[in-house]
Amino acid sequence: MTPEIIATIVTVLLIAVGTVGIIVPVLPGSVTILIGLVIWAFVVQSLEGWVSLALGGTLVIAGMSASWVLTGQRLKKREIPNRSLLFGVIGAVVGVFVIPVVGLFVGFIVGLLGSETYRHKDLNAALESSWVAAKAMGIGILVELLCAMIAASTFVVCAVVYFATA
Repeated sequence: MTPEIIATIVTVLLIAVGTVGIIVPVLPGSVTILIGLVIWAFVVQSLEGWVSLALGGTLVIAGMSASWVLTGQRLKKREIPNRSLLFGVIGAVVGVFVIPVVGLFVGFIVGLLGSETYRHKDLNAALESSWVAAKAMGIGILVELLCAMIAASTFVVCAVVYFATA
């Protein structure tokens, strides 16, 4: 196998892991995709590689930034502290081991709701703020995932063109 084929396979695997990592925040997401694009561009050293890195990298970074900004703005607006999100993440990690498949999401909501209930001392207020936080996180994930999928599509097109003309 040539180095170009190996780099392409590695990049495909990194894009797949990165895409899963966006949905399941235990794995690194967009950064993994960006690393794959950098590897491919530097190995193939062609116009297609650099276009893939420039367009895909820009999309991945835009998706990460948009996710952080959208999520952060909504959480700040509702005055939801980082401590509540930390308890949500801890709950998500525990949930992965307790409930297969959906434990991550269930654990996040339970941890977040527990922290917000403790903070508000009112279940209705805790439910409302937990719902806002869950929606904010969901919107951020969807925006980042959309940008990552477009970046992956850009890579696929560039890879097909590269191998078709090689």
